[in-house]
Amino acid sequence: MPTPTAVTDKAPDYGRRSFLKTGLGGALFLGGVSMTAGLSGCASAPAGLQSEGPASPTSGYEFRFLSSDDIVLFEALIPAILGAALTEQPDLRRRQVRTTIETIDAGIVQFGNANQQELRKLFDLLNFGLTRATLAGVWSSWENASTDDARSFLERWETSSIGLFNNGYIALTKITNASYYGQPEHWSQTGYPGPPEWAVSALPQFQTHS
Repeated sequence: MPTPTAVTDKAPDYGRRSFLKTGLGGALFLGGVSMTAGLSGCASAPAGLQSEGPASPTSGYEFRFLSSDDIVLFEALIPAILGAALTEQPDLRRRQVRTTIETIDAGIVQFGNANQQELRKLFDLLNFGLTRATLAGVWSSWENASTDDARSFLERWETSSIGLFNNGYIALTKITNASYYGQPEHWSQTGYPGPPEWAVSALPQFQTHS
């Protein structure tokens, strides 16, 4: 995937500006998918405290935006997005993924309502079996998807001629990178000398401090 475009010194205010920039047609489409996903039983309520699974927080973190389905989605996407930035050591790798998911949740909570609604619709589109298969090209559940499956999906959306998919790709990768590289403890764990400036400054909602 290409190196992200550099950002200006002033971080954009994603709490007010449209995050996905879907336009009217895209907004109506996402809204319809989200409603259908809800009627079909997809989990969209905040997951709250998690007691089991790879993303279960040991710190007692309570999810206030991400649903249990969203957590599984990001468990599949994060290794494909971050690649070699994640350690190969299994326990530490799971901890890095878990902490990144918690940071994603904490950051989205700080977004404005409009952006939260757009992200909810995007996540519902990816979690709903029919649209996951036909629009994302992932036929298995995210729980059973391989890293190669997730990487292929991201590449399809990145290079798609459909603006909604391009913006969805940007949203997923930007909030993941900002959440991971905003955690100082990850720099030394991966042997990384420091985060790229674009990742730290792009979304201030996802920055953490030592």
